[in-house]
Amino acid sequence: MIAAMLIVVILQVRSLSTMAMVMLTAPLGLVGVVPMLIVFNQPFGFNAILGLIGLAGILMRNTLILTEQIKENKREGLDDYHAIIEATVQRTRPVILTALAAVFAFIPLTHSVFWGSMAYTLIGGTAAGTVLILLFLPALYATWFRVKPPVEQTHSETSHEVLPASLATKSA
Repeated sequence: MIAAMLIVVILQVRSLSTMAMVMLTAPLGLVGVVPMLIVFNQPFGFNAILGLIGLAGILMRNTLILTEQIKENKREGLDDYHAIIEATVQRTRPVILTALAAVFAFIPLTHSVFWGSMAYTLIGGTAAGTVLILLFLPALYATWFRVKPPVEQTHSETSHEVLPASLATKSA
């Protein structure tokens, strides 16, 4: 199943680097899962493991959404740096709202003796993982593909060009 998942992701992104990046974001949900299970005294059993598998899919989907938006922004003419920033800004609200919908959908399952640990796994992992992806993925993408901010002229270099000639000679 892991091989099938890798094949599907590689067919979608058409890049080994991006596929590796997508796979690296899958474990980010553990940051929310572990405290959630401890706080609510839930066992880390079979159902929690099932929740982790589903959580990995949710988080990788969020990563795919962001990386595809970055590519779309680059196709529209933005430089790499601004494409990353704009993609994060453009997709933050939809990603957060989708995560919140999933979290609220799992709340009724927390009262179940059988499915409770899976629900807590998905709630904690989705909430924490989504926030981490929105913070971690842009930084990972910029580091992975060596994206640097565009070089802009400093204020001192442009001050003489902006000021009228009479003021520029007085200030110099």
